[in-house]
Amino acid sequence: MIEFKNVSKIYENDVIALSNINITIDRGEFIFLVGPSGAGKSTFIKLLLKEIDPTSGSIVVGDTDITSLKRKEIPCYRRKIGMVFQDFRLIPTLNVYENVAFAMRIVEASHKEIRKRVPLVLAMVGLSNKHNDFPNQLSGGEQQRVALARAIVNNPSVLIADEPTGNLDPETSLDIMNILNDINRAGTTVLMATHAKDIVNDAKRRVIAVEKGTIVRDERRGRYDYED
Repeated sequence: MIEFKNVSKIYENDVIALSNINITIDRGEFIFLVGPSGAGKSTFIKLLLKEIDPTSGSIVVGDTDITSLKRKEIPCYRRKIGMVFQDFRLIPTLNVYENVAFAMRIVEASHKEIRKRVPLVLAMVGLSNKHNDFPNQLSGGEQQRVALARAIVNNPSVLIADEPTGNLDPETSLDIMNILNDINRAGTTVLMATHAKDIVNDAKRRVIAVEKGTIVRDERRGRYDYED
């Protein structure tokens, strides 16, 4: 599903962000990507999103070697990837329904498809009664639910969540994790970068730990197991 083959990324001034990464993520897995700040997690995600290119090596997602994609092919590739951020990144002038529908309009979905799909996804994240509300009328947890709905509305094969519980209280974080687990059980591959030790330890999912640009642990039922 996702394969990094001998991937290194070196920035200007010879800063080594990732060094000779080899990893395979199977379709339908739930992965925690952990490590201290500056370990290389953000670079890992940017490479997957094709925001940057590796200095060496190749990255295969599905049947596509994304390192060889032409610029005009990148938007089509990114439609297969859902992305959720710590700071939600909702459009403040659009209501909940419109924020989610916006992701479908970008891929030129029909009005009929949007009217059918958006309510289904809002129901999935428990926001059916909030469709007319604007982001500033929502709690942090509700905003993150909207962000999740927007990320999955186009049925991505991969969902990347970058610190999705970082700004949330423990109870709300648990709600978001339950939604992510539901999304994963429906067949979507989930990659979650996080510093949330308790969430990682309780989940008993596969953990890939990155430190100083290298993979130091890859455990099937892993734990956070270190202090930042």
